Amino acid sequence: MTPEQAKSAGEALFQAEATGTQIGLLSLAHPGMTLDDAYAVQGALVARKLAAGRHGIGWKIGLTSRAMQDALKIETPDSGILFDDMLFNDGATVPAGRFIQPRVEAEIAFILNAPLSGAGVTRDDVLAATEAVAPSLEILDTRILRADPATGAVRKVTDTIADNAANAGIVLGTQRHHPSDMDLRWAGAIVKRNGVVEETGLGAGVLDDPVQGILWLVQRLAQYGQGLSAGDIVLSGSFIRPIEAPSGSEFDADFGAFGRVSIHFA
Repeated sequence: MTPEQAKSAGEALFQAEATGTQIGLLSLAHPGMTLDDAYAVQGALVARKLAAGRHGIGWKIGLTSRAMQDALKIETPDSGILFDDMLFNDGATVPAGRFIQPRVEAEIAFILNAPLSGAGVTRDDVLAATEAVAPSLEILDTRILRADPATGAVRKVTDTIADNAANAGIVLGTQRHHPSDMDLRWAGAIVKRNGVVEETGLGAGVLDDPVQGILWLVQRLAQYGQGLSAGDIVLSGSFIRPIEAPSGSEFDADFGAFGRVSIHFA
């Protein structure tokens, strides 16, 4: 894709979110679209959001589980940027019509108190830069059609990355823990929708260790001379499959001793 095409696609995604109207598959419109192209579109979308007055509060990491990677025929996670208007309080209600096709995932959120950057960052560096970890829910949405109605072609990883890794919201639980106080591989959740258990999972589903997700992100950003900042919230990756969140859904994620977090969709 040319820089002009990436900018145009980013603008189309920005308008899709603003109007609640999905656009067609970028992977279909640009058959040779690469991962670099996808991140270029994401960059254009992010620039458009910043120009509109939003500011970043952190990052999300996606596609960390082997099941999701196998489904999309990739071997690496993806990432996107969290913005201030994405943050919801624990127990809040999402207004009707806020999202197009929302889904929910359970994750462990890292809250940083020091910057992290460079290809040489280690696991110990991640732990040292983390003020706390917390239970969280990520709200996903897609501003791109999941499937093309004419051809049946389905969304590819390049579509998801371009669409800011499909992120739309974050719900932080109130509990805080230091990451060295527990083995995060065993921090898991029972996730209910309307009182029915839909998914369960453990932190180990995220690259065998949620800390590894943060390490992957820092090393990826280092390739572009970027890094994480003090104060960033980083969603380390989901350890459950995405759960559909139609209007009227009530989600409760019980992380046991780690905490609890909930959200309602009007």
